[in-house]
Amino acid sequence: MNRYRGTCHCQGVRFDVTLFDGLASARRCDCTLCRMRGGVAVSARLDNFKIVEGADLLSLYQFNTRVAKHYFCSRCGIYTHHQRRSNPDEYGVNVACLEGVSPFDFPEIPVQNGVVHPSDDPQAQSLAGMLRFTPTSTN
Repeated sequence: MNRYRGTCHCQGVRFDVTLFDGLASARRCDCTLCRMRGGVAVSARLDNFKIVEGADLLSLYQFNTRVAKHYFCSRCGIYTHHQRRSNPDEYGVNVACLEGVSPFDFPEIPVQNGVVHPSDDPQAQSLAGMLRFTPTSTN
């Protein structure tokens, strides 16, 4: 299933999204913003992401080159999605906002090199490492 509904924590922002590679595109980034927010993102084309409710609640944050556009709910503060610098035709969508999905559903997540962005240095290694989650119980 590649179609999902999503919401921020307060449910003020609601969206529908179709992921072109399903959950297989899950990844993190080690840039300064992603390192601090700690989100896992999956990929969607711009035309496959639709805000259903709460567009007026979304705030935009940009930094450094100001190419990437990071959106979050101005009421609860949750990051919902961002338009990528590496591919401006795609959104990265916060998996924690998708109904029935948790970042802890993934035993291993690739971490992309955002410290040395491929747009700045095409020779840079794209993968910074892997993040692993090993549950301590079977709740």
